[in-house]
Amino acid sequence: MSAQRVARLEEHLSLRDIRILEDVERFRLLSTRQLQRLHLPAAPLGDHATVSSATRGTTRVLNRLEQLRVIARLERRIGGIAHGSALIVWQLGAAGDRFLRARRGDRGRRRYEEPGRTFMRHMLAVADTAVSLIEQANAGRFELLELELEPACWRSFTSGSAAEITLKPDLLVVTADAHTETHSFIEVDLGTEHIPAVLRKCRIYQRYFATGTEQAARGLFPAIVWIVPDPIRAKRIRDAIAADQTVTSNMFWVITPESMNRQLAPYPEPITTSPKGGTI
Repeated sequence: MSAQRVARLEEHLSLRDIRILEDVERFRLLSTRQLQRLHLPAAPLGDHATVSSATRGTTRVLNRLEQLRVIARLERRIGGIAHGSALIVWQLGAAGDRFLRARRGDRGRRRYEEPGRTFMRHMLAVADTAVSLIEQANAGRFELLELELEPACWRSFTSGSAAEITLKPDLLVVTADAHTETHSFIEVDLGTEHIPAVLRKCRIYQRYFATGTEQAARGLFPAIVWIVPDPIRAKRIRDAIAADQTVTSNMFWVITPESMNRQLAPYPEPITTSPKGGTI
């Protein structure tokens, strides 16, 4: 896209529009509801009195961006055939891809196709985790120091052979308050992976931990947090990890979405107990 075409398109885009494009590119897929939570939040964080009015405003913005061909809606909606604008899923459009790349001076080009249902569900679940953390940070509950999506959060390393291994977390998150930082690699599990596949992923984490690379870079190794759909799935994974002697079970946390914010938020300061039972 030429500089002239970029300038012409930029005349039709507000700063918020460009940030929406950047988020759709970064997350790869986002629903109308997720975009509303990120860019047009309802009170008390935003100007809209209700979520319904914020959703209507978001829909108007996204429809305009769709007409400019900078974003494109997927044929599939969340949950299959359903009504309601909040259920629409968006990805970057051809013009949006060219526009953002031209602004960065990137001459490459990415093809955007209709993704499969399983991929879509997983990407939206990962995005929902990230959006929830952003909302918590915007509400002042903690600072969000790092939020890396794939592939930025991936780690390539060698372990005992010349073959390179790539660890592929869904997210890397660092939160902080005035006293502590909490570092987490996050795996969003929808209950579709067989347990042996989950254990294989845990063993890759274990091998990466053994290299010491992450510890050298940040002074610690992040907690590995599996977010699973329900307590039954959580118990199955916890039991499988505990029974696998090739992994260190206390490296892994298995939680449900209800406890996500508590687990990924800054951990409370540890209380050191003196020999006489007091605190230091």
